[in-house]
Amino acid sequence: MESEERGTLDPGTVYIVSTPIGNLGDFTQRAVEILSGVSLIAAEDTRRTRILLNRYEIQTPLSSYNSYNKFKKEPLFMGRLKKGESIALVSDAGTPGISDPHYHLVQAALDGGFAVNAIPGPSALLAALTVSGLPMDKFVFEGFLPRKKGRSTTLEKLSAEKRTIVIFESPNRIQKTLRDLLKFFGDRKISIARELTKMHEEVIRGNLEELAPQERNWRGELTLVIAGSNEKKRKD
Repeated sequence: MESEERGTLDPGTVYIVSTPIGNLGDFTQRAVEILSGVSLIAAEDTRRTRILLNRYEIQTPLSSYNSYNKFKKEPLFMGRLKKGESIALVSDAGTPGISDPHYHLVQAALDGGFAVNAIPGPSALLAALTVSGLPMDKFVFEGFLPRKKGRSTTLEKLSAEKRTIVIFESPNRIQKTLRDLLKFFGDRKISIARELTKMHEEVIRGNLEELAPQERNWRGELTLVIAGSNEKKRKD
């Protein structure tokens, strides 16, 4: 079956463009063409996105779009769509809309009758899952755990989850999270992916009982992949 390729940009369209999670070489040719052809790029952090654009000599204007200005910027972007312009939406790294506010603009565009097209590419969530060594046929993504309010309730509910669990965590909170996971989940298999696709990429695989007590200097964004409750029963 022959594939149908779309080589031109559609007017009044929002393009959800995935960007590299670390290695700038993980950028598709189609993504380059889309970012070069749209009227405006809405970026979570324009400084970080500018590094990528400079690498690929993309001159398209940038406008910030993040959790602090999403409601202020939305009318501006919607106005440009109504004029027939196309906009690309990018996050700091990976696929937009995962643990960031970009779905608000997607929802607004759809409510306004505009097209939304995906330009797929890198995702820390999927990259960490594929190298974890844990079941990938069924999984649940929780993003970042609550820091305080609702944290215990969330962990209690997740402790009964049978599917593989994926969460994001920051270096300064990882040690507490590992201890909390051991407390609520008991001993389970876990994979900790750090700095994926970068020079200091590291994937640590083990059990919560052995990893939770270890103190180390964590760096870079982390993706945790934890075995579901079914896997623990099989081990027992």
